[in-house]
Amino acid sequence: MDPIQAIVLGLVQGLSEFIPISSSAHLIIVPWLFGWTDPGITFDVALHIGTLVAVLAYFWQDWVRLIRAAILSLMPRQAVATAGGGGMSTGVGPRSLTSNPDARVAWFIVLATIPGALAGLLGETKLDEMFHGATPAAQANGILVIGVVMILLAALLWVAERTARHIHSMEQLTLRQALGIGLAQAFAIIPGVSRSGSTITAGLFMNLKREAAARFSFLLGTPVIVGAGVKKAYDISKTGIPAGEQMAFFVGFLVAAVSGYFAIFFLLRFLQRNSTLPFIVYRIIIGLGLIALVLLGFRR
Repeated sequence: MDPIQAIVLGLVQGLSEFIPISSSAHLIIVPWLFGWTDPGITFDVALHIGTLVAVLAYFWQDWVRLIRAAILSLMPRQAVATAGGGGMSTGVGPRSLTSNPDARVAWFIVLATIPGALAGLLGETKLDEMFHGATPAAQANGILVIGVVMILLAALLWVAERTARHIHSMEQLTLRQALGIGLAQAFAIIPGVSRSGSTITAGLFMNLKREAAARFSFLLGTPVIVGAGVKKAYDISKTGIPAGEQMAFFVGFLVAAVSGYFAIFFLLRFLQRNSTLPFIVYRIIIGLGLIALVLLGFRR
């Protein structure tokens, strides 16, 4: 792979993985527009590892706190009770899994990850075949679907922005809300939906503050990114990185990691004072543009 292509695709992955515009869609759109060949599973692994490093580097303190709280919630605690006659007796009582806000968020992430993980295991292969067609006609059909999906999610995000009250923090999430966001994440296996886009949209519908919806979205997406990266890494472990692709692998990984980190930094701060309107407009423009190109016979 040309180093310029590796840099471009690394930027595409790093930025669009966390901004609600769909990384899977853009990794199909960009090669299609420039007539590049499919970068292949090896490069895909580099990009996934890059964005995984980005999200872990940004949220490592959050993960340490959440994991610690989840472990502590499983341990028994010493209970002190007043016995009859004024004496004191000590005993061991169970902890509540959700009494601590951090433990509650941690266990909600575990449960909300299940729908997305199942969707990936059951549907990813079929969708890869659909959106990575071997013929120009098949590729055009995939691009057309992506264009439509980009617009549909933009419309949902706009409705969420219009109806949301933006009153709840991440720590105030209920189990029902967390599972609803988890179900939304399951649809992110469809290119054009966007993992962050679907989960932020669901969070807004449930009246989360924008920054809280984005933060929970990134934390919720981390186990899925880990799972996808491990699966793809296992696939290439059987053969190793092909000769001549080591440089592209490293460049793609590094660019995706750095750009992904700054994309998280930017979005969390942007949403503290701004709406998701710029991303809604972007999705509509890209969706309409893709539909127009396909109808005009581009790349046929």
